Amino acid sequence: MGSIIYFDNGATTFPKPVRVEHAVIGALRKYGANPGRSGHSMSIDTAVKVYECREAAAAMFGAESPENVVFTPNCTVAINLAVKGLLKQGDHVIISDIEHNSVLRPVHKLASRGIITYSVAQIYEGDDEATLNSFRTLMKPNTRLVACSHGSNVWGIIAPISKIGEMAREKNAFFLVDAAQTAGVVKVDMQKQNIDFLCIAGHKSLYGPPGTGMLITAIGKNLDTIIEGGSGTFSASYIQPEEMPERLESGTVNTMGIIGLNAGINYVCQKGIDRIYSHEMRLSEIIYAGLSANKNIELYTKAFEKGIYLPVISFNIKGEASEEVASKLSDMGFALRGGLHCSPLAHKKMGTTDTGAVRISVGAFNTAAQVNELCRAIERISYSA
Repeated sequence: MGSIIYFDNGATTFPKPVRVEHAVIGALRKYGANPGRSGHSMSIDTAVKVYECREAAAAMFGAESPENVVFTPNCTVAINLAVKGLLKQGDHVIISDIEHNSVLRPVHKLASRGIITYSVAQIYEGDDEATLNSFRTLMKPNTRLVACSHGSNVWGIIAPISKIGEMAREKNAFFLVDAAQTAGVVKVDMQKQNIDFLCIAGHKSLYGPPGTGMLITAIGKNLDTIIEGGSGTFSASYIQPEEMPERLESGTVNTMGIIGLNAGINYVCQKGIDRIYSHEMRLSEIIYAGLSANKNIELYTKAFEKGIYLPVISFNIKGEASEEVASKLSDMGFALRGGLHCSPLAHKKMGTTDTGAVRISVGAFNTAAQVNELCRAIERISYSA
């Protein structure tokens, strides 16, 4: 079989920009030392390259300082650091009904242990006020955290995080945003949107290597640590340092991945987030129009519009299991994902818990020709079902 046509960018983007490949290879050759752990020149040079990525991320997402950028293996670890580091006995949390398991599971675990309680707010497609009211009515005097996915990894629905963040600030609650699906596709500004914890997957639409993520926060000193160890600072102390980012960044960081991530961030900034989003949405609109004209295909979101959706479309073919459709498409040379996508709340929302769905997630390197090929392949499967 020839090269695969890739539409699984919601899991991780592929291909990566050439500059990312070159940055990683260059890092393996030139920046192999442990950053911040030694005084020799290679260690210092490596630390400088890592810091350049902190600066780039802070600038992109409106962080107050590069020191607020904590590198993590992925977005899930970033969320766990914030959730488990912040919440205390008796706290209440609000999450949304489009959350990925990366938010749901740590919150649910704390609740199952009797430490916290949580409520689930509803996201209304294209109705920001109804969404905001759903969050507002669930607020309690002990609500310490509001956690919301910026965009659904299954349905592509975008949440009005600016308004939710403003409400959380007014109610003296912290605001966590899971930007795994939006960072690099939709603009995010932590200060303007009142975001206290921004959790990011570097390997998705920032086009970094796998194994890269970030937690960006100005209040990291206030978090209890869930991981302690070597930080390269205050080594004589038995206690984890308070200074950021070392407080939340024990152990050797993924130097090669971070240098590659910096190249990915630079790629996105040079190409332009708005331009990337417009390109991906144009392709998604073609797909949505083609699928909606097919009587054998079930779609679950409303008319596809910029500003309301991400370039993510999930569907089912009547009478076919979602995993089977994804498998058939794989045999035809297309990479998509079927199933529940680690998001049971999102599937419960649309009534697809039993069936799952087939997800198409468009990336910056997809083309109109690829989209048209995919639509024809789905049509052939749908009429043979």
